[in-house]
Amino acid sequence: MKQIHQKEKEQFKTLFKQEHIDRINDRFKVLEVFLQTERHVTVEMLQELLEQQGLDFSTVFVRDTLNLLCRYGFAQKNKFDNGVSKYEHRHLGQHHDHMICTKCRKIFEFQNEELERLQARISAEHGFHMLQHKMEIYGICGKCLKDRTRIIPLDMAKPGERLAIIEITGGANARMRLLTMGLKKGDEVEVITNNGQGQVVIAADYQRYALGRGLAQKIMVQTKSDPSIDAEPVAAPEPARPSSMEDNTANAAPVQLSELRQGQSGRIHKVGGAGALRRRLLEMGLLKGTRLYVEKYAPLRDPVELIVKGCHISLRVEEAANLLMDEVRQESADGSQAS
Repeated sequence: MKQIHQKEKEQFKTLFKQEHIDRINDRFKVLEVFLQTERHVTVEMLQELLEQQGLDFSTVFVRDTLNLLCRYGFAQKNKFDNGVSKYEHRHLGQHHDHMICTKCRKIFEFQNEELERLQARISAEHGFHMLQHKMEIYGICGKCLKDRTRIIPLDMAKPGERLAIIEITGGANARMRLLTMGLKKGDEVEVITNNGQGQVVIAADYQRYALGRGLAQKIMVQTKSDPSIDAEPVAAPEPARPSSMEDNTANAAPVQLSELRQGQSGRIHKVGGAGALRRRLLEMGLLKGTRLYVEKYAPLRDPVELIVKGCHISLRVEEAANLLMDEVRQESADGSQAS
């Protein structure tokens, strides 16, 4: 590295003299201090390093020199997600990419020849001539993950994190509000926006939700990358069944619960309704993703008797019409497929 830096200094003197750049000696001192650090520095950080070596240059002069170093290929300016300009060495013939920890803000440089070849191949496959590129991977570094509490409130999560809702700590009103929105314990969420103030925007099951910070603080989450979270078992595919008029809705579009016949079961695709009706349905345990079985209809087809998680529930047909169902199939009351 010392040989590379020595060549950089020699080329700097030659090129800056040719270009008649003013204050070459002072700018050379800035270059020397810049090459002494392997950090990504701001103008202010470099100015502090200069002062530590007894060099007193104005912020304007340091910024102007760094911009000249960028123009002539001795430095490179990056603006990571916080928008602050940081400068790093640019050595000819060398390329690296970056990983940025969104918690401690540390920047890690990495090189991967296989990745470089893959990018060139993808460009060629699309008939695209790549001139330059950069990769920035945002996440949480190993040290911050190790120091981090395993379970955290949602308002402390970082954008891009994929998490599982472990617990809702608020009172009945907070829990009911989240249930009404369609969020419950066990759901997987992705943090879209969280800048430390204002709303936290998340996504769950292809839906976006904007939560106030107070409500987000009541949702305890755990990162999905944590190996202590048990992966959900993948159900074995069901055997193919012959199509029939009695069971032709298994793969159809969602239908109202009131349209299901006695002996059919289905998974709740969406809980409709509004106000008190929706709250009542949720309080009865009729949540999105829950599977239920139509036991029977009353003689005048109202109400309908259901079995939900082993419990018997009675609903008016007009209430049942607010539940959209999918994965409909013919079953017996014990959940086994009817022959």
